[in-house]
Amino acid sequence: MTITLVILLLIAAIALLLLEILVIPGVGITGILGTLLMIAALVIAYQIDSTVGNLTLVGATVSSAGLLILAFRSKTWERLSQKAEIKAKVEYHTEGLQVGDTGTTITRLNPIGTVRFDEETYEARSKAEFIGENTRVEIINIEGHKITVQPI
Repeated sequence: MTITLVILLLIAAIALLLLEILVIPGVGITGILGTLLMIAALVIAYQIDSTVGNLTLVGATVSSAGLLILAFRSKTWERLSQKAEIKAKVEYHTEGLQVGDTGTTITRLNPIGTVRFDEETYEARSKAEFIGENTRVEIINIEGHKITVQPI
């Protein structure tokens, strides 16, 4: 067992932990493997000599603290976060519809689907049952933008 092996294990452990923090989200195999390699490096270092073990422990602690600081720095997450803003809006116009109007389902209402009323398509829901495609339906309730239909 040599000091070179301990150093290589520590470098591999730090690389795996960096990969876990910066590239792979969540706690995964790379983070667990990096932690196990760091523990293995400490065990081997203490088997060589207590001084080498203590120095390795200090090095592992300092590098772990540095990785923790790197993980919690706001700029790290700024570089990885999504910057695009969604500006699209969905507009529902149900003003022209009334209870009793009839239409045809375009998709299956399972229980929500698409229905065509007077050449306009709307999202509608069935009262409780599934309604198949190309079925004639009638509006039984309109609450705001929610249209409830039943088969005729």
